[in-house]
Amino acid sequence: MDNSIRTTLADDGAVTVTVLGEIDFSSADDVAQGIRDALVDWSPSAVRVDLAQATFVDSTGLGALIEGYRDATDRGISFAVVNPTDNFRRVLSVTGLSDFFGLIDADATATSAEIPERSQAKGA
Repeated sequence: MDNSIRTTLADDGAVTVTVLGEIDFSSADDVAQGIRDALVDWSPSAVRVDLAQATFVDSTGLGALIEGYRDATDRGISFAVVNPTDNFRRVLSVTGLSDFFGLIDADATATSAEIPERSQAKGA
């Protein structure tokens, strides 16, 4: 699967950044930049990073998600990870990032009101 990022703006003003493929050393900067571009271009009410089609993540990929989280929350914009695969959920749980980001499952219809409000974590 090719690595790519799709960004869409929902009617509720939230932006969804969908990651396809791996989030690793070779693509982490693209993921972080995709989130940053969405914040600048659309000033969304919330950011959702959809990981349903993400196949792998390494530490640089996790760093890109943390960077995206910080970019969003620094602007007062909610951030959540949606549709993580079981493997991705396990990595986020082991690293303590599942609570940090807030996870929304595919079965839930995510609206900006459902994205957990998070204060910026220190040292993450």
